[in-house]
Amino acid sequence: MSTSAGPRTSRWGWAALLCVLLVLSCVACVRPSVGAEPEARDPSRVRIASFDFPESLVVAELYARALRDAGIPVEVLSGLGTREVVAPALEQGQVDLVVDYAGSLLDYLGGSAAETHGQPEQVRAALLARLAGHGLTALASAPAEDVNAFAVRADFARQRQLTRLSDLRALAGRLTFGGPPECPTRRYCLQGLQQTYGLRFAEFRPQPSRGATATALESGEIDVGLLETTSGQLGEGRLTLLIDDRNLQPRENLVPVVRKEIVRRYGHRLTAPLDAVSAVLTTADLVRLNHIAAVNPVEPAEAVADYLRITRR
Repeated sequence: MSTSAGPRTSRWGWAALLCVLLVLSCVACVRPSVGAEPEARDPSRVRIASFDFPESLVVAELYARALRDAGIPVEVLSGLGTREVVAPALEQGQVDLVVDYAGSLLDYLGGSAAETHGQPEQVRAALLARLAGHGLTALASAPAEDVNAFAVRADFARQRQLTRLSDLRALAGRLTFGGPPECPTRRYCLQGLQQTYGLRFAEFRPQPSRGATATALESGEIDVGLLETTSGQLGEGRLTLLIDDRNLQPRENLVPVVRKEIVRRYGHRLTAPLDAVSAVLTTADLVRLNHIAAVNPVEPAEAVADYLRITRR
């Protein structure tokens, strides 16, 4: 999901790492009761980090559950931050694993457009090559893919016969666009819509979250909005995603990225359950997970438990 990836860079910033250390110190240091000794971190635990948006929190819990079921002790650091925070933490060993989005991570590491837009295994191969120098590796990628996508109201799409982003060309100058505040400067958001599709909207209204974007679309406050292909709000049928017919977005298959040291320590015990989750996780599964978490807000672990109960996995 590229809007969370930040500017492309081929190195991990020390400033971001300092922020990571401060965040982790707050996470680790729960204030003990009077007279109690602070609990030391168990070095045998695999620390899984998630990004600071709802889907990542749920996905981290899904993979964490697989490791727990395999008898591997796990600690989940939920909502640690953006990729600029999580990536340095992973390289420096502050966390051990993150389930990332292949194309955005490859773009962050300096991958070319040809690399980020290839077939899933080609993207993963390019990602492996760039991760190697950082002591990291990528496990099997999932069929599940969460790509930036642009939505309109379903009734508006029917009235104007809109199915593709290219169909907006004649209308954009009269429409209001909504998305995250950074959208105008991101090449997979407004910048890319202008360069790839020639779309220049009448107005941009920043939105604080994907949920807020969906609400603004449904109310008519905005006409076009940035969501994702797995947004939970899509399960209700009131919004329609437009096809990215000029392939602006990179491939965004979910892929667990893990420290090589942790793979050496646990071997097949670690990689087998993670690969097993990835093997069956589809985009439809992500939509269902996000819908469960969005419609009746619960903790990520509860959303995962509900999803597994419904799907009987």
